[in-house]
Order: sequence, then structure tokens, then C-alpha cells
Amino acid sequence: MPPIQFLIDRRESRLTIAAVLRQRYKLTWARAKKLVENGHIRLAGQLTRAPEQRVKTGNRVWIAHGTIDNPTPTAKATAPSAGAAAKPKPKAKPKPAPELANTLAVEVVYSDDSVVVVNKPHGLTTVRSKEDEAEFGPRAKKFLPTTLADVLPALLGTPNKPVFAVHRLDRDTTGLVVFARTSAAAKLLTKQFRAHSTDRRYLALVRGVPNSGRIESVLVSDRGDGRRGSAPKGSIPEDGKPAVTHVVVVEALGDFAVVECRLETGRTHQVRIHLGESGHALCGEKVYDRPVGGKPVSDGSKAARPMLHAARLGFTHPDDGVVRTWEAKPPADFAELWHRLRAAQLSPTPAPA
Repeated sequence: MPPIQFLIDRRESRLTIAAVLRQRYKLTWARAKKLVENGHIRLAGQLTRAPEQRVKTGNRVWIAHGTIDNPTPTAKATAPSAGAAAKPKPKAKPKPAPELANTLAVEVVYSDDSVVVVNKPHGLTTVRSKEDEAEFGPRAKKFLPTTLADVLPALLGTPNKPVFAVHRLDRDTTGLVVFARTSAAAKLLTKQFRAHSTDRRYLALVRGVPNSGRIESVLVSDRGDGRRGSAPKGSIPEDGKPAVTHVVVVEALGDFAVVECRLETGRTHQVRIHLGESGHALCGEKVYDRPVGGKPVSDGSKAARPMLHAARLGFTHPDDGVVRTWEAKPPADFAELWHRLRAAQLSPTPAPA
């Protein structure tokens, strides 16, 4: 029998695949997650085992035949029969998009006529992807999540003058990111990021205590289970990109640790992948926390998001050629977890009865 297929609509864009399945087929969270984790779902032509993978408008979803009991989404309630008094529905108060609330936490660290350095909060996407821009165009912008690049012009007092993204941080990664304010500055900054001559250092809370050292691999878009990851050693895949991360343990915290990661290259999800594949996934990581085809590694930190913070950023200023560097302390949730894990490590273990 053929699989069940449907397209993601605008209202579902940026939801997780598990949330879409739950809403469309009236499933429990546990059931929706199981469908994905057991390999019954393909998203945009790729097998996914990550319930938290987010979808985009127009993505096609395949569900293996026979894996759900109600292959047709639950129909909406029919209109009342003639003569029946229809009860007026109370007007629902519009809820602000969660990413808009996060714009209140945006901190402009430095700004001049050419560049702006920002301390990004979690929950806010840096910039809209090229795929979204090509698919939706400017007229459909209002249907897509607000990005940091969208709100920065108003924060800078120049609402009609866009900024130019030259690199990005993940939605739930916090810390320092630079935007260019002119096309000339964007060109020079982009050249530095491509040459890997910038100074980018992250702080991460991880499971276990890794060895300090250099991690090098070739990253591919699909390591075999729908996730980004490292290609087998010795292989030369077509879409492979070399990636190098330098890891230093800042503080060992028993079953956890704080590490500093210096990027020699800047690939998508590089730190998360390298730490996860080394057996020391980020606290709160739910994508790169398992081997290929394996189960997630336990996480006793109770972190609500991947604990990664871009703590240091340095580059050569495009105007005067002077190297400038900025540092940003971790946000409150990162600092609170760090303190809690340290306190748990220092607490005396009760003697056996």
C-alpha cells in the first residue's frame, strides 16, 4: 500500500514534525514521537527520526502505511442544521509570537556606520534562510517567524535600512553575532568568515567530561539517519565540508562539564555535532545526542534547550583594519544551570545506611 502523504501549510511552518502529526491526527505526544523515532516518517524526501525537527511550508510528509489508525485527518465539526441556534464564538485574543517576546532581550553591544554587534537571546532566529526567501518572497514575509535581522533596523533607529547577515547562530544558541550595515562592509566581513580568520569561541555545558583537544571531521548533510554529522573516516562525500573544533575543559562538574570551543571552521551545527559525536552532547541537546540508528543518551541536567553560548567574537573592522573583540557573559538560564551543577558536585554524598 502507498504511504500517506500531505503538504505542510503556512499555519504549520516552524512547528516540529511531532507537533504536526499530533495536531493532524489527534495523537498523543508519546505516539507522535514514537512514529518519528521508529523511522515511519519521511520529511521532504528524507527519513527523519528527530521528533523535534522543524518543518517548512510546502514540505511533503510521508507516513508509512498502517502506522496510524486514522489515515484521514479528523474532520472539522459540521455546520449546525437549519433552524438550530448557532452560539456566537467568543473572539480569541491574539497571542504574540514567542519570537517577538524575545526581541525585548536583544542587546546591541556595539554599533557604528558599518557594523553592529548583538548579543542574541535564545528562541530568535538570526536571519531568514535563502530557501524561505526564494519560496515566499517579500509579500509572504508576514507569515514567517520574525528574525533578529528583521528587528535590528528599528532597534538601531533606522527602520527602513536593512542589515546584512554575514554569519548566523542557531535559534536556541545565545551570544555574539555581527551584522554589516553596508554592502561594502558585508563583502569584507563575509570574506573573513569564509577564510576562517575571525575569532569565535563558544561556552557549552555538556554531559560528561571530554578530553581537551582538537576535533576534526568531514561534515555531511545526512550521516545516515536524516541528521547532519560526520562522514566515515577516509570517505570523500560530494557534499562533505571539513570542520575543525578546538575543545578546552573550563570546569569539570562530575557528570557534566563546562567547555570552551574555538571554531577553526564555521559549519552548520559544527559544535553540537562534534561534541555529540565525541560522546559529550550538550545539556538539553535533542538532535545530536545519539549514535546513528541509536537511542538518545540520557541527560540528567534537565536543560530546556541546547546549552551553547557564543561568548567571544573578534574580527578585523572593515573600515580601519583594526582587530576588535567582544565578549558576552552567558544568559541567566545557562548561568543558573552551571551554578546548579556545580552545587550538586560540591554537595557531600550521604553515607550509606
